[in-house]
Amino acid sequence: MQIGYARVSRGDSQDVDAQRHALIEAGCDVIHQEEASGAKSDRPVLAAAIDGLSHGDVLVVWKLDRLSRSLRDLLFTLEAITAKGAGFRSITEAIDTTTAPGRLMTQMLGAFAEFEREIIRERTLHGLEHARRAGIRLGRRPSLNAHQRQEIIAKSDAEEGSPAQLAHLFGVSRSTVQRVLREHRAGQVTG
Repeated sequence: MQIGYARVSRGDSQDVDAQRHALIEAGCDVIHQEEASGAKSDRPVLAAAIDGLSHGDVLVVWKLDRLSRSLRDLLFTLEAITAKGAGFRSITEAIDTTTAPGRLMTQMLGAFAEFEREIIRERTLHGLEHARRAGIRLGRRPSLNAHQRQEIIAKSDAEEGSPAQLAHLFGVSRSTVQRVLREHRAGQVTG
């Protein structure tokens, strides 16, 4: 059975009639209509349409962008359709996963998505390494400056407050104070 899915963006003045007409001409027995942004992953009508698929069914859309706006979401959606034993067809782009060329195209999309993720990961790691070499401190800013750390150490050595009291005085957590004192003691032992 061929099941159609038509979507228009919420709030747009788009009309679903052109999509419905194309889906009817494509032989769809049932057409699910939804008004939702393609960028959102929460599309309950699409989810229900996929849940209702049976082995051998084909989910048909007028254009690929009616199903998804991102490659990653498209691949997850196609994976969910395949898991139901169903196929997918896009009328405009002539993608049909019930054929060998359509399945090849889907696998190529998956390979490109994986390649894109790897490139982004490599660029991120390269940028982090470049920042480290340039002396840029990564991560959160320290909650205490060097002077405040010395004050905590001096007050603790003079027994002018417990770690909890010093934490309250400097506006940090007790564990931060304990870490400063632990690092100080470790530096005395090794230094």
